[in-house]
Amino acid sequence: MNEYKKQQTLLLLSNWVQITEVAENRATLIVEGYLKPGGTVEEIRRQTKGLIYKIQHRQENSRDIFTIRFQPGVGNIPRINLVLFIATIFTTLLAGSMMAGVNPLQNPVLIIRGIPFSVTLMLILGVHELGHFLMARKHKVDATLPYFIPAPTIIGTFGAFIKMRSPVRKRRALVEIGAAGPIAGFLVAVPALFIGLALSRITTDSGEIGLKLGESILMKIATRIMVPDLTDNMDIILHPVGFAAWIGILVTMLNLLPIGQLDGGHIAYALLGKWYKKIAWGSLGVIIFLSIFSINWLVWAVLVYFLTRMKHPPIMDEYEPVTQYEKMIGIIALIIFILTFIPVPFQF
Repeated sequence: MNEYKKQQTLLLLSNWVQITEVAENRATLIVEGYLKPGGTVEEIRRQTKGLIYKIQHRQENSRDIFTIRFQPGVGNIPRINLVLFIATIFTTLLAGSMMAGVNPLQNPVLIIRGIPFSVTLMLILGVHELGHFLMARKHKVDATLPYFIPAPTIIGTFGAFIKMRSPVRKRRALVEIGAAGPIAGFLVAVPALFIGLALSRITTDSGEIGLKLGESILMKIATRIMVPDLTDNMDIILHPVGFAAWIGILVTMLNLLPIGQLDGGHIAYALLGKWYKKIAWGSLGVIIFLSIFSINWLVWAVLVYFLTRMKHPPIMDEYEPVTQYEKMIGIIALIIFILTFIPVPFQF
């Protein structure tokens, strides 16, 4: 049995159970103890879904005994995470090959043309989520491995996420976990953007109908450096690597919105305390206002509202003063948000 998974399971279980004894038998844990007030077996099953494959409960001499079996997987990777990862590789390869102007449904071998886009996007998303995961592990917060989401879209995915299954107790932990993903993903997306621009094609703007991508400050800076002679009647046909980097930048910006349990919501809640609700609702209002210029924002506003309900779970040390270190992380996240902000993401 993986020792880290065992310790994370016991840490998570201790939120609801006063543990008195633990026995181990191959891939099974036998945990004895007493349910804490308010703790229920149903809640334990709900909160441990994805980490624990099966949990059985019985009472013996007034003690609660839990038999825990772990989810089957390859090595230490749960099966569902692995299946979703492989599926997302396939869908992003499919999307990337179609961007390259081929149809892999007619000739499956041509799917390899999607490798540049797929590898770049999966690397940005993967490093983003790995940043969250490693920082959660540093602070002993139980978190899942990333769940990638395959999708039949022009980019082949709806992104990726991790789930924190135990409460975050410290302000610094919440700030670091929230900021680690965007910072890590940003550090991969920036060089990918420059590489993508170097591989892109410059053309005279002929007014062709197509998807026009909005520009962030970062995009403008990178374009000025890589294509200094670009004029108003010229346009850039982004290479798939550049498009994947642009998607990564957009994802970074959206995640840094200070709302709910988005990355920016974690940071804002940790740093702003009682001001968090006003900032979150104000940000949602700004998003709705921006939908005047781009319907994309309205779609995102609806998704954010119904997925997060604008709420954030409390932390134990929320009344502790904010340190300079935590403020600095917040400033770095704010700078990244400003650099990656795209007022009108897509134009058709």
